Parts: sequence; C-alpha cells; structure tokens
Amino acid sequence: MRHPRPERVARPERVARPVRVAAVRRSAGRAPPAGRRWQDRPMGEPLEDYALIGDRRTAALVSRHGSIDWLCLPRFDSPSVFGALLGEPDDGCWSLRPVDPAATPTRRYDGDTFVLVTRWETASGIAEVIDAMPIGSRSRIVRRIRGVSGEVEFRHDVRLRFDYARALPWVRQIGTDDEPALQATAGRDAVVLRGPRLHPDGRTHRANVTVRAGETADAVLTRFHSWGREPARIDVGAALERTRDAWTAWAAQIDHAGPRSDAVVRSLLVLRALSHRDTGGIVAAATTSLPELIGGSRNWDYRYVWLRDASLVLEAMLEHGFSRIAGRWRQWLVRAVAGDPADVQIMYGLGGERELPERELPGLAGYEGSAPVRIGNAAVDQFQADVIGEVLVALEAARDAGIAERPYSWAVQRALLSRVVATVDLPDHGLWEIRGEPRHFVHSRVMVWAALDRGVRAVREHGLEGDADRWVELRDRVRSEIETDGVDDATGGFVQAYGSSEVDAALLLLPQVGFCEHDDPRMLATVAAIERTLLRDGLVRRYRPESGVDGIDEAEHPFLACSFWLVEQYAATGRADEASELFDRLCGLRNDVGLLSEEYDPGTGRLLGNLPQAFSHLALVRAADALGGRTGRGAHRRG
Repeated sequence: MRHPRPERVARPERVARPVRVAAVRRSAGRAPPAGRRWQDRPMGEPLEDYALIGDRRTAALVSRHGSIDWLCLPRFDSPSVFGALLGEPDDGCWSLRPVDPAATPTRRYDGDTFVLVTRWETASGIAEVIDAMPIGSRSRIVRRIRGVSGEVEFRHDVRLRFDYARALPWVRQIGTDDEPALQATAGRDAVVLRGPRLHPDGRTHRANVTVRAGETADAVLTRFHSWGREPARIDVGAALERTRDAWTAWAAQIDHAGPRSDAVVRSLLVLRALSHRDTGGIVAAATTSLPELIGGSRNWDYRYVWLRDASLVLEAMLEHGFSRIAGRWRQWLVRAVAGDPADVQIMYGLGGERELPERELPGLAGYEGSAPVRIGNAAVDQFQADVIGEVLVALEAARDAGIAERPYSWAVQRALLSRVVATVDLPDHGLWEIRGEPRHFVHSRVMVWAALDRGVRAVREHGLEGDADRWVELRDRVRSEIETDGVDDATGGFVQAYGSSEVDAALLLLPQVGFCEHDDPRMLATVAAIERTLLRDGLVRRYRPESGVDGIDEAEHPFLACSFWLVEQYAATGRADEASELFDRLCGLRNDVGLLSEEYDPGTGRLLGNLPQAFSHLALVRAADALGGRTGRGAHRRG
C-alpha cells in the first residue's frame, strides 16, 4: 500500500489553474465536452485545501472555496456522486460560495468535531457556511448559510453524477413552492436535495440565496434507494447539534497528556471518522487514486480495510483509553477471516468482502491529470508476511488492556498462527506492497517472529491453549536467521531484504514490536544508514526506488509515517531535541484543519497521496506518545 514534479504556480488567491496539456493527455478514453479543449479544463485545488466531513459511514471532501468535490454513497467504498476531485467539475460537485469573486474564506472545525465552518468576508457583509454529515440512520450532507453582518449573496452550483461520473441521473423537481426539492435517480441510487429552488442550466442546477445578519438558509442532500420513498425533511438545527455533541463527547474521553494535544486529538478523531459505525471496519483513507507524484501512476484505492492498518489503529485507540473499540474490531476480524486460514487476505471490504478486483476508470482524467484512476486494489492478492504479526501484536495489546478472550477470538488467532507456521519460510511483497518480485524483507521476517512470539505469550502468560513449544522453536529459528542474513556485514545495520545492502524505513519499526532495543548497535547503524540514504530535506522516504525494488520506475517523495517513526526512534535514544524539532515540523505540514495525506513533496510544499491517511495520523499519535514517555506495542518486552 502505500510520482515530473510540477512547477510551483503562483496562486495568491488559490484560484483554479489550467492543467498541463501533457499531463491530461495521459488519461485515455474520454473526449472533452463539446466546445471545450482539454487544456481549458480547470484543475482541482491543492490537496491541502480540502477538509473532511463525515458520518462514520462515508465522508466528503470540501474545498477551501466551498466545493464538495468528493462524495461516495452510501459507504466509503461506494461509487462517487461527486467525483470532480479526480477529474473536472462536470464529474460531479456541489459548489456553495458567495457570488462576489473577491470574497475571502477562512475555515475551522467547530471544536473537536467534523462540523466545518467556513467564514466568508465580502464587500457587502460576512456570512458563514456550516458543512456537516449528521450522524444518524441515513447519510446526509447539510449545508447551512448563516448571516453574520450586512448581507451576502451565495450561489449553489450542483452537478450530480453517479457511478464515478459514468451515470448522468434523471433529475426532476418533486417539491412544492414552499418546500422545493430536487430528486436525482440512476439505477438503484437516488438522492433528494431540499433547500432553495434549483434551476437547470444545461447539466448543472443553480440557485442564488441571500442572507442577512441573523438569518439562515439550509440545503440538505440525502441518499436513498430509488425504489423507496424519498426521505422526509429534517430539523437541520437539531441534526447539527446532535452531531456536534456526538463528536465532542467522544473526543472528551481521549487520554493524552503528552505534547501537541491538539494534533493528537484531531488525529484520533480522523481515525474515528475512518471507522465504519455499522461494521467496525477501518478504512485506510477516504479516497482513491490521489497520486503520490503529480502525473505519476502510483494512484491506489485506499477505501478498504487493511488488517495491518486497522491493527495499528486499534493499538492507538487502546493507548488512549478506548478499550471497547478493541472488542468491536475483533468481531469484525472474526467475520472477515472466517474459514480456511490459507484464504486469509491482507485486506477486505468494509463488510468483510473478499472480492476487490482492481480496475481503471478511463473516463476520469485523474487528480491534476494523474492517471489512471483505479477502483479496487490488486494488492488484495499479494502475500504480505507481516500482516498476521500486526494483527496478533494488536490483539495481545487488547489482552494486556484487560479485554478477555472469547473462545472464538482465540480460535481465530490460533488459525492465523497455523497460517504463519505454514508460510514461515516464504518471501513476500512486504509492508510497501511492492509490485516487483517477492523477497525476504527483514521487516516482514521480524513480524513473523512477532506473530510467533505473541502466540507463545498468549499460552505461557495468559493460560490459553496452543502449541507453544513449536512456536518457540520457529520463533527462535526466525530470529537467528534475521540476525545472520538480515544484517549488513559492512555497516553492522539491518538491511531491507536478505542479500541486499539497501535500507528501508520499515526497519524503524523493529524496536516497536520488541525485536531489539532502540539503542541496539544494529539499530543505531540502521538509523545512520537511513539518514544517509533516505532523508530528503530532512524527511524520510520509504526506500530508494532507484534500486528497482518496487517494480515501478518513478521517483519517491518522503512518506510522512516514516518521518514520525524516526521521531520515535530519536526520542527513545536520547536525541530529544531532534525528535521534538522533527515532530513540530511534521505537525506543521498538516493543513489548516489538521489533516495529513500520505506523502509530502518538499520541493513544492504540497501534500500528496490519499487524504486523510490513517497511517500518517496514527504515526503522529505514536510519535507524540513517545515524546511524552509512552512506549506502546510491548516494546519493553523482548521475547
């Protein structure tokens, strides 16, 4: 899981920009709309200009200038209703902003929530737009305009496009003069938009609304099945209040006494927002195909549940007082992996779905012309030896937190251990899901060791049943092998894979699972090699792509989670000033509402990759914990 650099464009007002012609032409299969040329297509806003709103079933991305450019209904991994983020406005969006072109926005979340408040200042007055997805039985988007002073005229521009812009819905007026409503239908999907009367203008629907001080004007979009009755109007004020209360009450339970509490709380809220409230599955990100390099092809779909990522999220939640989440996630795991342990996958759909075939959507040009746009993920068929280790480490953390095992939950873990035993010597595709040849990645081998080690602890420390003697034998053999084949004779540090002299940022995770201490001479040598070869402008890349390890001939930007891992390593080895300096710099890369994507381009100062990225946010939480003296992951308990 988990790339030529564009020139930085002077955008004093961050207005829309034209896409480079060459970049757009790389996306095959779709002709421009009649009368328009590709080079006339406006380019989307920078990723750091998007905020998230969500209801823990799905989420939307709202641009700084008031356009909802991404929304999938009814789940994170459903087809899009608004898909302009990955193409152009005609791929679906809902713009709401003042008609005054000189209007200036500032925005914030309403406290510890995902209720977004954008304040617009114009020559005629000031008004705010409140965007939220109320937490309830249906997925809705609420957009409330609130007058603050003077008067401000706003315009709604709505372009509804279903199924990743492949289905233009049938749109009709269904409301009354007093209560206007617009219904859009295509196949099984339908939405109703209640608010101002929207008038057709080609394939766009528009309305102008003026508010004065103290006035409000609401618009609500609700999804439903096309064969059912359209949902009734809701009390917008009450829905917003309930949603604020729900997020605030959850955030109030966060146990954190370390540095940058604001960043930690927001990151934990992001992880919560990416957790599906019905199934318990935790998606890696809310988006698909946002590029790791503008114009590159590393554009992957992250709207699924990686066992690794979800396990790490579980540990972060446990560290901060949310033990109930562990039980729910364990139930999700049991459902997802039920059956033959040989069939265990690295990732699943939100409901435990196994079929996630990777396909390309040639009809979408891609974010800033970065094609292809993909849905599904071929990594579902990869063998990644580290994954079961991550799961078992997290479930041991749950046991240590006092969450009792159930007969079924330990049975599942024993089945996973039988899979580890059966594949103990196999090479794999590694943490980074390389699309080159499988190798014996040292991080993966350490996680095999960790899986066996946690099995042994479960038997010998918690009294559970299992073949501890066999697991000890294999655990110790894997350790001996790593210490022989996974260490570079020249540097004395760990290597990326057996037979290689390269290093990999994933090696920073070895002390976190207790394989060695942070100040082990081999780790110190590894850190020195990472600093020599993987740092770019003081931030950490995953590996050197020029080595050919991943099978993709593209550059690599620093990976934010890796830099947070280096913070943790520095903090544990007496390099406190460096740890704090790097941590503060990384926190400064968050956008104005506290979100992080996957990677960062120091040359252009831009966030890249899917947004928001769970891996980045949980790494931030762990780094803050390390700076505050928390260890986590049983790192103090070597086996």
